[in-house]
Amino acid sequence: QVQLVESGGGLVQAGGSLGLSCAASGSFHSIDVMGWYRQPPGKQRELVATTRSVGSPNYADSVKGRFTISRDNAKNTLYLQMNSLMPEDTAVYFCYGTLRTWGSLTYRSYWGQGTQVTVSS
Repeated sequence: QVQLVESGGGLVQAGGSLGLSCAASGSFHSIDVMGWYRQPPGKQRELVATTRSVGSPNYADSVKGRFTISRDNAKNTLYLQMNSLMPEDTAVYFCYGTLRTWGSLTYRSYWGQGTQVTVSS
């Protein structure tokens, strides 16, 4: 069974840095899109950054210049380095991926369980 498992997160002061990781586990053929979304308290889930197997990453305007998304295709792992964190970055961060399982010709979406990031002022 395919799973996306996040790690990292926690509590940090404003201006600090934090890193998140997301590892895809299970049996699958390939991964196309991987990304991070977040859900601030009382708000809807929103895009943070995405990256495809080829091409440049895509960032939300609110995190450009502060967050960096990267992936290690050999390890099927996605990363998010968050610098200059602000209280408004406080949210549950979710890993997202589109994976193709063996025997399937299409990619389907998977989500991680989410990890809390809290930035204190």
